[in-house]
Amino acid sequence: QVQLVESGGGLVQPGGSLRLSCAASGFTFNSAAMSWYRQAPGQERELVARIGSTGGSTLYATSVKGRFTISRDNAKNTVYLRMNNLKPEDTAVYYCNAKLIYWGQGTQVTVSS
Repeated sequence: QVQLVESGGGLVQPGGSLRLSCAASGFTFNSAAMSWYRQAPGQERELVARIGSTGGSTLYATSVKGRFTISRDNAKNTVYLRMNNLKPEDTAVYYCNAKLIYWGQGTQVTVSS
């Protein structure tokens, strides 16, 4: 079965950095577009970043462009989200998504002083 396991969340001060990882299994990873979404309390889940199957194409939400970088390692079946210059409004549960179908369990990111 498909499994997406996120890690790397935590508490960080404003201006800090984190790197999220999502380890995937149960499907052909190197042919799948992968995405990161986030959901803050009381808000809808929103797309943060997406990367094509080869890593050659990416897109970002306007709110994170220039601060976040999505990447993937097809040899390790893993997708990453590097988050720099974090802001309190980045606080949310971050979810990994595969093929617009499958979801991980989420990892909490809290940006606070």
